[in-house]
Amino acid sequence: MVDGNPLLHVSNVRNRLREIVGASTNWSDHKQAMAERVSLSSMLAKSQQELPVKTMKDSYLEVHLPLGSEPQLREKYLTFHNTVRFGRILEDLDSLAVLISYSHTYNPELKRSPLSIVTALVDKIGRNMRQHNIYPNCDIKFTGHVTWVGKTSIEAKMHMSQFQNGAYSSVLDATFVMVARDPENKRAAFVNPLKPDGPEEEKIFQEGEANKSRRVELSTASLLKVAPTNEEREIVHSLFLNTLDPKTVSFRSRVLPPNSEWMEDAKMKGLEICHPQERNIFNRIFGGFLMRKAYELGWANACSFGGRRPNLVAVDDILFQRPVDIGSLLLLSSQVCYTEGNYIQVRVHSEVFNPLTRQHNTTNVFHFTFSSDHEVPNIVPQTYGESMLYLDGKRHFNQTVQQ
Repeated sequence: MVDGNPLLHVSNVRNRLREIVGASTNWSDHKQAMAERVSLSSMLAKSQQELPVKTMKDSYLEVHLPLGSEPQLREKYLTFHNTVRFGRILEDLDSLAVLISYSHTYNPELKRSPLSIVTALVDKIGRNMRQHNIYPNCDIKFTGHVTWVGKTSIEAKMHMSQFQNGAYSSVLDATFVMVARDPENKRAAFVNPLKPDGPEEEKIFQEGEANKSRRVELSTASLLKVAPTNEEREIVHSLFLNTLDPKTVSFRSRVLPPNSEWMEDAKMKGLEICHPQERNIFNRIFGGFLMRKAYELGWANACSFGGRRPNLVAVDDILFQRPVDIGSLLLLSSQVCYTEGNYIQVRVHSEVFNPLTRQHNTTNVFHFTFSSDHEVPNIVPQTYGESMLYLDGKRHFNQTVQQ
């Protein structure tokens, strides 16, 4: 445990993280605090073998979000429609995943941790929302622990439940992949090995190994690297044939099929100026803030497209490609990329824009699956690039359905 007590109030998670790394609560002190962290490099392990083996129990944490018993906390989490802002839940999950990882690497002999642990990937967040809503007046409990480690990476799994009718009911499960870096966040750093205790933990650990293999396989088959499969090529050609104008029979003359929308018309964009208030313990923009903003834009896009307030089904494969600096201009682009029945698959792309150099750099790609209470229009691509977005959206949707 980080402090010998796994029970935490949600408001104390970020404070505990600041204590662990020695981060200042004042933005004006950030340069001095970061300079002091550089000196911690000498405390880093030269190999993983130097570090003590940890168990899953060592990183177990339980965090309470008392929406029911502390009404004054509720407003931060409320929507206009008196439902819970899921973007806020994403922020809490991100902070908890970092704290779980620091619990795993905790060294009681060190006053401050020399590691910079950051989110690399949100593998999946599956919600049981078709059976369970998130109620704004009932307490929430998060539990989680490390389930797998590599040499410099950590997989943390979390479970969220809500107290209702005298018992806690399952709401979602989340899997985050974290990476450990040196104090300057420039190179990878070793983390403690993990030893499963018993058959159940061994099974959980092997699931982590399988998740890693699956991620490598999906990356290798990315449409940004290789051509679509034969089946996918047939899908694209069928979409093209369905949009040909029978009156002209021309490659350039396209018509929209009934109950359909062009992909070009299913976009929504946003801009955020990244202020110090949204910084993490390493004085970069907090990953949970990025997830919240992307989710809210994606939700608004799905709402506009479907004409109804959508429900979130799953969050899948959020990749953190590079950190976002304080003061950055963050551009968010949301695109409905696939639909099926009453489901809407949304992709949100985020990038930082430097107004002085005019350069754009991708920071994140987010994938959200929403459902509507009625059938939604079919989304139809027109260009080859849009067709690849369509196929990528279909792949993510199929993964969600199979979970």
